[in-house]
Amino acid sequence: MKAGRPLETASSTARLTDSVVCGASGGIGQPLSLLLKASPLIDELALFDVVGTPGVTADLSHISSVAKVTGFLKEDDGLRKALIGADVVVIPAGVPRKPGMTRDDLFNINAGIVRDLITGVAETCPKAFILVISNPVNSTVPIAAEVMKKAGVFDPKRLFGVTTLDVVRAETFVQEITGEKDPSKTVIPVIGGHSGETIVPLFSMAKPAVDIPADKLGPLVKRVQFGGDEVVQAKGGAGSATLSMAYAGYRFTRSVIKAVKGEKGIIEPSYVYLPGIEGGDAIAKEAGVDFFSVPIELGPSGAESAQNVLSSVSSEEKQLLEVCKRDLKGSIDKGVGFVTTSPGAK
Repeated sequence: MKAGRPLETASSTARLTDSVVCGASGGIGQPLSLLLKASPLIDELALFDVVGTPGVTADLSHISSVAKVTGFLKEDDGLRKALIGADVVVIPAGVPRKPGMTRDDLFNINAGIVRDLITGVAETCPKAFILVISNPVNSTVPIAAEVMKKAGVFDPKRLFGVTTLDVVRAETFVQEITGEKDPSKTVIPVIGGHSGETIVPLFSMAKPAVDIPADKLGPLVKRVQFGGDEVVQAKGGAGSATLSMAYAGYRFTRSVIKAVKGEKGIIEPSYVYLPGIEGGDAIAKEAGVDFFSVPIELGPSGAESAQNVLSSVSSEEKQLLEVCKRDLKGSIDKGVGFVTTSPGAK
């Protein structure tokens, strides 16, 4: 039973099976919870949101898979109860994007939501692996880091900004040029941040190599960078990229769990605090920022090492990186400043 689990399990065992979704009733949270419920890697799945979790929990509990599902609302200390014994906390909570809305427009609402959820993690399950989906990721991950620092429990290896949707889009969109039957078989590093021009897909480093005509490279890069706008517009204001983000969130969560369980050679790009990760200091110095997405080798402790790919980028990608670094610094400072000047969780 969840209530009988110890508060900190991730550090003491490779058995990583207790996952929590914060924001489980939302457009991303519901399909993400469905995918996690279906995963044989998870024994217990706790769902938390401010509304709707009883219904989502009841619905998912009818699925014949291993995971036992429990649901919690904010009332009656629900967040703490959901987080007890958590090994992985996935956070898609927050308001969705609307037409004409940038990720920065989301900041004032989602920043407070993430701060309060991370405060709960710091108090209840500080050794859990934290996977932040809530936008703007460029700012919400620094918010999470600052909250954990304030609580004296920050471990950079256990905090991830989920940028996997950018990777998934790069794999998918390039397939329209290469004709590869299975897009996921093409590995394309995507570095930088997780909004607009801070997203830098490294098609020059694709494995296997891809031949992209010069006249198609620019539009392809822009499509990866602004793929979210494509979905928002297609949905006519009724939603954002929820299903593809749920898949990307599940894919990254699955990779973290497999790596912590002992599977070797798992590398996924993620937006992390570089100075706390092996190999990260050199990348942070070169990038000029402490938070940056690069390929991360995952392992039992989380982010085992950061791979420096900056020296191998093409001339076109170097230009993209200059724009990325300029825009990213402001977003990071905004997130850090929100915590240092805010009165704290409510």
